[in-house]
Amino acid sequence: MSLVRLNIKGISYSQTQNGAYALILSEVDGDRKLPIVIGAFEAQSIAIALEKEIKPPRPLTHDLFKNFSDRFDIVVKQVIIHKLVDGVFYSSLICERDKIEEIIDARTSDAIALALRFKAPIFTYKNILDKAGIYLKVNPKRDEEHQGDNILMDEVLAEEIETSTPQDNYKGKTLDQLNKLLEKAVANEDYETAARIRDEISRR
Repeated sequence: MSLVRLNIKGISYSQTQNGAYALILSEVDGDRKLPIVIGAFEAQSIAIALEKEIKPPRPLTHDLFKNFSDRFDIVVKQVIIHKLVDGVFYSSLICERDKIEEIIDARTSDAIALALRFKAPIFTYKNILDKAGIYLKVNPKRDEEHQGDNILMDEVLAEEIETSTPQDNYKGKTLDQLNKLLEKAVANEDYETAARIRDEISRR
């Protein structure tokens, strides 16, 4: 079975599952997206790894794993999403120490949080992408061709990965005030609020 490389497209609050988030992986050499529902803690950990300017005051669980691995010269070389059973994705960490390779089972959300920290590539098998991949509705003809074997993006994204509108209004704040709020949110380990403030600063 051939491997397909994936990139992280985005992460947002799930509109259909309370307290869950939707992580969207994008096919590197194609148009398909792979949506994966993950928990709030893992979503927070992935978001922090993606947002370089938010530094937790204390290491999160995945940061601890990275620090531990660095100390003992263990490297995560790649992550493979290798199985899909009843809507649940199964993943493996391909690790190396002293030129000896080991395969470790992991939840997909944990595996991706670690892949970001190790700068390791993420792969899945073509048959998994064929089964669970979704298309953006751009070409109606292509949509008809894949109607039977792929979930279409138009319906799924409306429910699953539409970015929720932040309840806090930061538009009236100055940049200096926003930076102070950002520091306070990070100090309080409120990374969801910190990410929203950081988004507003980036928009400025």
